[in-house]
Amino acid sequence: MTLFASMFKLFAGLAVANGLVREGTVPVNPVATIPLDKQYVPVIRNNKIVSYKTAYFGKIHVGMPRQQTFTVVFDTGSAHLFVPSATCNTETCTRHRRFFRNESGTAVDIDHDGNPVKKNSTRRDQVNIAFGTGEVTGEFVRETVCLSPHEPSTEVAPLGSAGKDCTELRVILASEMTKEPFMTFEFDGVLGLGLASLAVDPEFSFFGQMAKMNGLKEQTFGYFLSRSDSVPSEISFGGHDARRLASPLQWVPVHKPELGYWQLRLLGVIVAGERLPLCEEGDCVAIADTGTSLLGAPRAVTQRMHWLLARKVPENPAEIDCRTFPGPELIFQLEDGVNVTIGAEDYSRATGMRVLNNKTNSSQLICRASLLPVDDGEVLGPKAFILGEPALRKYYTAYDWKRQRIGFGLSVQPKPEEVPAEPRHSIYGAPPSGPPTPTEVVV
Repeated sequence: MTLFASMFKLFAGLAVANGLVREGTVPVNPVATIPLDKQYVPVIRNNKIVSYKTAYFGKIHVGMPRQQTFTVVFDTGSAHLFVPSATCNTETCTRHRRFFRNESGTAVDIDHDGNPVKKNSTRRDQVNIAFGTGEVTGEFVRETVCLSPHEPSTEVAPLGSAGKDCTELRVILASEMTKEPFMTFEFDGVLGLGLASLAVDPEFSFFGQMAKMNGLKEQTFGYFLSRSDSVPSEISFGGHDARRLASPLQWVPVHKPELGYWQLRLLGVIVAGERLPLCEEGDCVAIADTGTSLLGAPRAVTQRMHWLLARKVPENPAEIDCRTFPGPELIFQLEDGVNVTIGAEDYSRATGMRVLNNKTNSSQLICRASLLPVDDGEVLGPKAFILGEPALRKYYTAYDWKRQRIGFGLSVQPKPEEVPAEPRHSIYGAPPSGPPTPTEVVV
């Protein structure tokens, strides 16, 4: 037995002893781990910043032999890759990196069914893709997409020779992009990681193509959100990063995978000790969505949840970061006995709200939850909750493509000494340090 094999066996044994992996399994090193940039965008009401929206995005590389690099949101709530096309000349496109078709030796113009566009054809199939905010219109190409940069070559290498982090994919080249969110955010495009059934065709599914064509030992990807802006968040492909786990992964089966969403059956929701009647029959769902910066809840219950999670701050300080002020727990009860428990440090708006009472000439500072009302949808139905950034920051999540399940484990947040000397990521629009000034409401 080699020294490496002995050390690996020892590590696997220690991991089992510490409960980070189940006995009989061996951790698999991810094929690629991508650091994520972070952007803060202020939400302004009455000329005051009341909160921030956030987005996380990382680099991918499109085309061969000379790659074109783009930043994308890795979104479990959608299922296609789009990047801006060089044919789009609006400001919404030109402020981003654009894909130049004539610079790629591997791009093939295709119709929606995957067949090459007929020679001398003047008509191209188009598609319109809508997101929670905004939409894009574009045409199709078949192209090589990689998670890591590769040295340019004078020859077009056959698919797969560049490494296991590349795959052939149907890509949407956006010829039109709405101003929101693409004028506001820095990322160029979106890489959807929803299940294959969410895509127009399975060959649009990036991870589905990776799993099918690259022989991945572990058909999973893992998602980690850092609390510190000094240390990057990360997404890993072809395995999860065991270093980021403080507790074992607990697996929950995907509910109705034919819909294409990473959604889980929700047996109950407990808010500040009160069980919501909405989910008493066990027919609610929770969707793990890496593209959403808030927790989402059906509009029918958001007001009650806000009321239960709000708390008065004693002594009325001039300012406070509400994420540091204690509050009740929010518990999502999933199948197989798995609970996702979120505390005030994760669900709270940083900015408090000062309520001014004109009748009594008094004021009260209140800390509130940050909740996104989810309207009824034909696909998701009226009982859909969204596990966005607050849940994904507390829990490391692993998405098992083959077994159609999600693993939740408490995340290990980096220690100060782990801050890299040279940052591997960028932060855009970071809010000022120190407690935010509360917003004011007169009653």
